[in-house]
Amino acid sequence: MIALASGTEQKQRPHRPQPTAQTMTELQLAVWGTAPEIAAYQTVVDDYNASSKDTNVSIVSWPDADAMLDAIRSGGAKPDLYLLPRGDLAQTVAEKRNVPLLDLVNEREIPIGDDWARDAVSAFSVDDDLQCMPYAASPMVIYYNTDLVDFAAMEAEGLPVPREGHTSWNFAEFRAAAEFGSRPRRNTRGIYIEPTLRGLAPFIYSGGGELFDDDNDPTALALGDDGSTDALRRTLELLRDPRLTLSAKQLGQRSAVDWFKRGKLAMIAGFRGLTPELRGVEGLNFDVIPMPSLGSAKTIADLNGICLAPARPARNEAAANVLSYLVSDEALARVAETGYVQPAKLTVAFSADFLQPGQAPEHASIFNSVMRTIVLPPLMTQGRELRQLVDPDIETLLTTPDIADLQESLKAIDEKSRSLLDPDYVEPSETPSGSPSGSPSGEASETPSGSATP
Repeated sequence: MIALASGTEQKQRPHRPQPTAQTMTELQLAVWGTAPEIAAYQTVVDDYNASSKDTNVSIVSWPDADAMLDAIRSGGAKPDLYLLPRGDLAQTVAEKRNVPLLDLVNEREIPIGDDWARDAVSAFSVDDDLQCMPYAASPMVIYYNTDLVDFAAMEAEGLPVPREGHTSWNFAEFRAAAEFGSRPRRNTRGIYIEPTLRGLAPFIYSGGGELFDDDNDPTALALGDDGSTDALRRTLELLRDPRLTLSAKQLGQRSAVDWFKRGKLAMIAGFRGLTPELRGVEGLNFDVIPMPSLGSAKTIADLNGICLAPARPARNEAAANVLSYLVSDEALARVAETGYVQPAKLTVAFSADFLQPGQAPEHASIFNSVMRTIVLPPLMTQGRELRQLVDPDIETLLTTPDIADLQESLKAIDEKSRSLLDPDYVEPSETPSGSPSGSPSGEASETPSGSATP
């Protein structure tokens, strides 16, 4: 950090009068989150304001990122600094709604090369510059009910279980846990994975597949490629098993998280933000473990950064000073203490402020250890539109018992994504029957669900 001037040097400086209210720079920080998170941000800002002689920061907040970004893009909100999901970085940069930070960060001697998770820094770097400051980085993990998934009891029965320490496990162990946690007499189910592209991504990557046809400039999804199809075939065999997962009727009654909180669901995928909600359920015993491996350890992450909005240089300098404080150990520890946020800054992520020993989950260190296994998807401006376009088809894959040809169905989803992502896309000609070429078949499968060969 910048060294303070010595006492002698300070005495030699001319006296400067205290700034009046009229000379204070008023800045806004836009955030989203739960009430405890917003309260923590407010505490951090209050501390900054108490020590600052020339800048006053106020908080504006929304319940979720989409609502905040819609307000910013419509002009309804004009913050000087704002929290940004990595998935919206490409559009933000394309619309010139941020100020590149590398020079401002270097001037303030923020040690991004040593103290931050390397992937988090890469995630917010575009055109050889840091576009937003990494702030939070939480990998997707499996939360499991330790009463329903008892690894010691499973081992006593001769079932496959993860190694001591729970730092990794394979798909066979994952399946055994799902089956062990599914108890008809107690009406429990073993596993729920969100039926979305994001929910399936860790399984695809772990099984040797790819989500997109190109890591830098994608023109389509790559679900129909052999590696991705093989990974999905193995995954769907488990996730479509009605004995092991929640039914449509159950999901119509309450969410998967609510079933988990009621002790009726053994495992669910999630990020760090789920932890405080589960801690608040009396009698619920839970822990975390990495996503299962289908060949190599892979996962995805929730990555958020803090961006500076374009403004005149003096205002940007003031905002950069606020940013420097927001990513200090002291400020990040305040936010980490809520339990919702996993700081991208390693010095805080590995501290007791985040790990919170004595509280569930017991293996909170898993959140840190699996950061090295995250896969960064390509940056794209159409991320939200892509999810809206293909997630209904992904849900069909997970909820339809019989699909005639999985690979052809996946290729049809790839083709649909091309209509959005490929600027040179030409709609395929129709077949004589009138159905678009490559569309998913609705015929019954010759192979019953749950018996497909991996």
